[in-house]
Amino acid sequence: MSRIGKMPVNLPDGVTVTVSADNVVSVKGPLGQLSQKVDPDITVTVEGNQLTVTRPTNQPRHRSMHGLYRALIHNMVVGVSKGYEIKQELVGVGYKAETKGQVIEFSLGFSHDIFMMLPPEVTATAVTEKKGNPILTLKSIDKQLIGQVAAKIRSLRKPEPYKGKGIKFVGEQLRKKAGKSANAK
Repeated sequence: MSRIGKMPVNLPDGVTVTVSADNVVSVKGPLGQLSQKVDPDITVTVEGNQLTVTRPTNQPRHRSMHGLYRALIHNMVVGVSKGYEIKQELVGVGYKAETKGQVIEFSLGFSHDIFMMLPPEVTATAVTEKKGNPILTLKSIDKQLIGQVAAKIRSLRKPEPYKGKGIKFVGEQLRKKAGKSANAK
């Protein structure tokens, strides 16, 4: 058995899960609604406030999908009940981010500003405190989507290994290189 797949998903108060005939799992909660198509071989059952995912055989294909779909459904349940938040820090002189609705304007040391349109499911806020780096906070109910948007934002200016300038996640540990030695012979 898959260690992740055999664990039941606990449904908090206010979260309802429906499984349609064509194996689409819909999760509805206080923050919104998400749905995920599940492979026809995998069975999803809801009993009371617990959801279980089972597989028909022990084939490698079924074993790999067992844990995957359980994790995806768990992420949906957490998303519609609590939501997800990712914080990114802009490290560098003059680096800043400004939000205008669903558009983020980045100033990242290039000759031009970068404008990025966010999907409607993701909201962003940018905070710049005195003597501190700007912090960009992304919030969404979809874990997969918010991770993809955060990775795209980070790819605009990845942290470089010498000074650490760039866009990094808050709390991320960067490996720094020593740089050039002045008295090397």
